[in-house]
Amino acid sequence: MRLNAIVHEPQGAETKPPLVIAHGLFGSARNWGAVAKRLSEGRRVIAVDMRNHGDSPWSDDHSYAGMAEDLEDALETHGGGEADLLGHSMGGKAAMTLAVTRAPAALRRLVVADIAPVAYRHSHLAYVEAMLAVDLGSLSRRSEVEPLIADAVPDRSLRAFLLHSLASGPDGLRWKLNLVALRDWMGSMVGFEPLEGSWPGETLFLRGGASDYADDAGLAAAKPLFPAMEVATLPGAGHWLHAEQPAEFSAAAAAFLDR
Repeated sequence: MRLNAIVHEPQGAETKPPLVIAHGLFGSARNWGAVAKRLSEGRRVIAVDMRNHGDSPWSDDHSYAGMAEDLEDALETHGGGEADLLGHSMGGKAAMTLAVTRAPAALRRLVVADIAPVAYRHSHLAYVEAMLAVDLGSLSRRSEVEPLIADAVPDRSLRAFLLHSLASGPDGLRWKLNLVALRDWMGSMVGFEPLEGSWPGETLFLRGGASDYADDAGLAAAKPLFPAMEVATLPGAGHWLHAEQPAEFSAAAAAFLDR
């Protein structure tokens, strides 16, 4: 599948391999603008909308294998033969799946942001069901949707994040998320089928110090898959570490990619 992409042209001469960024669940390429700009010194940065998100095509298949194929196409399309890949959360699991199962020749280095190759207990199914339950046909503004999902999504900042996926047009509001597919594949996304094999390339697991998504046990599970892996921690950052600490996140990623 050909993913929609936002290309950030390099600042200064292009002296480094391009970087492809894969966002997490409910995210979009637009969410990564600040980090992409910081990382575009000397390189093109390509932020993609994952399938069933943003302006990318929809599919009934929202498996990590399918998403891995999409990212391989993005690397080949935008990488010019060699590129780095950064994936956060859902995008990180897709990136890990790509590296281990397909070992694409176009992949140079990998950054996995605050996720591990393990199954998790949490689920965002209630958020999806709340969004599906909203009758958008009777509404015309995002502000009208917010109170309708407030019970299921009590955190105000999270509601604001979800509402970024609402688009308005001549026919009214619409979700730029394939909510049916996300609902049907939620168990698979939260889980993670064990991967066979390993990827020997340089890999950075960049985690938030206040997050439990990439804890020591999860990273121990990653070691056999990524024998050359390194770990860096942003103190005080949560799961959305790139949004909470964009400067620190970008500096840590750049230090790994640029050496």
